[in-house]
Amino acid sequence: MLISLGGLPATGKTTLARVLAPQLGAVHLRVDTIEQAIVRSGLATHPVGPAGYVIGYAQAEEHLRQGLTVIAESVNPLSVTRDAWRDTATRAGTPVLEVETICSDPVEHRRRATTRAVDIPGLRLPDWEDITGRAYEPWTRGHLVIDTAAHDIDACVTALRRALERVGG
Repeated sequence: MLISLGGLPATGKTTLARVLAPQLGAVHLRVDTIEQAIVRSGLATHPVGPAGYVIGYAQAEEHLRQGLTVIAESVNPLSVTRDAWRDTATRAGTPVLEVETICSDPVEHRRRATTRAVDIPGLRLPDWEDITGRAYEPWTRGHLVIDTAAHDIDACVTALRRALERVGG
């Protein structure tokens, strides 16, 4: 199964994926990691454009075809990227659960954005203005929304696991 995990920076995507992946025995594919590897290779500078996503789709499809569960974590800001993750699961013949993390408390969201530490060497984290000013299209189809301001990580993981059970994951 593919779990397409999106949301603005500093909403808790990575934290959620890191807790959930070992519980499910899933592969955690993080587009930030892919993009920073491209930058370190010298082939591009930030922003790298669609390359990180395209590599992510290819890696996800390969893992899905091997029967593995994949948590694909990215901002996933556009309907075209959301469609591409869904198409990846379809090509692999697996179900997909689309998940959007939000932080409904703007004060908490800003605090997270300004106090988090870089966990990928060389990656420049977006500042609050980058986060609030970025293009982020509203979701136009049904998906699971996890509000990390309203619930602790355990409750968020529980909600996600319940949704997985409903879609057969």
